[in-house]
Amino acid sequence: MTAQAAQTGQPLLSVQNLNIQIKMDNGIMNAVDGVDFEIHKGKTLGLVGESGCGKSLTSRAIISINPKECETTGDIVYHSDSEASLNRLNLLSLHPNGKQIRSIRGRKIAMIFQEPMTAFSPMYTIGNQLMEAIRIHRTKNKKEAKKIALEMLAKVGISDQEKRFDQYPHEFSGGMRQRAMISMALSCNPEILIADEPTTALDVTIQAQVLELMKKLQSEFGMAILLVTHDLGIIAQMCDEVAVMYLGKIVEQAPVKEIFANAKHPYTKGLLKSMPRLGGDKTKRLDSIEGTVPIPINMPPMCGFYDRCSDRIEGVCNTNAVPKTRITDQHSVRCFLYSDRQEGAAQ
Repeated sequence: MTAQAAQTGQPLLSVQNLNIQIKMDNGIMNAVDGVDFEIHKGKTLGLVGESGCGKSLTSRAIISINPKECETTGDIVYHSDSEASLNRLNLLSLHPNGKQIRSIRGRKIAMIFQEPMTAFSPMYTIGNQLMEAIRIHRTKNKKEAKKIALEMLAKVGISDQEKRFDQYPHEFSGGMRQRAMISMALSCNPEILIADEPTTALDVTIQAQVLELMKKLQSEFGMAILLVTHDLGIIAQMCDEVAVMYLGKIVEQAPVKEIFANAKHPYTKGLLKSMPRLGGDKTKRLDSIEGTVPIPINMPPMCGFYDRCSDRIEGVCNTNAVPKTRITDQHSVRCFLYSDRQEGAAQ
């Protein structure tokens, strides 16, 4: 960032009123509805919620790789850390296949996908695919590109890099594919790393290694991370700030310690109660949130969590759109339990 941006705490990326609609046979699906958040240099923002809440669509919208069926509006403002010409660039204003977004995608903003087996092409070697990204964004020289690729494989803990460089994705284990995916994402020294469920398909031991690797590389490169997950244990370990997403909306956002110590939204409280704890009563069943995430098609103005919430207010939560309420300067929540409307209804 520029010296002025650093002094004012300007974010690297600012997402403002992001909406993603998908036309279905039976109506319009509001997959992402009015999402706002910021990502700062050297910090990790966790985007947490159940499957179907819109987390992946939100993260993919940043680099314009959602399907054509997704109609996206709002602002995704990117403040370049190094190029004055890109200062305050709205990424949604760029053509998804245009030269400018392609110069940012992979180079300035990189992504680790949820399943590396489908992200890598089975037709080409790991080394070939690593070199492709490096030759597009860093150097046209094949020898130099290969050297960088081998160095990145070593950085992510893959031994015998020369041999692995010439192997195909199916010859790698799940953990090794994930490490190779991380090496590809970091090969161009991005300013922002989007990690979409980076450890979902891994066993616990490999998961811990991958998370530790991401923290180490973040410290080394100074990049910001948007970590998309449904695992609050990973959030506690990795993140500085948490945005809890439900049915396309961010229902609560706060620093990670504040979320775990003073959660406000009933959905956030439900997620926290469902976490297993060391030393807990082994004979007692874990708490769970009853019901499932509804499909947001032709939704009336109401709280999306209404049907699953034990604290719902009849005649309020099911008849009005929920406003955002500030608990503190850094803690916001969308719930009538903390809004003026609820107080007025109670009186």
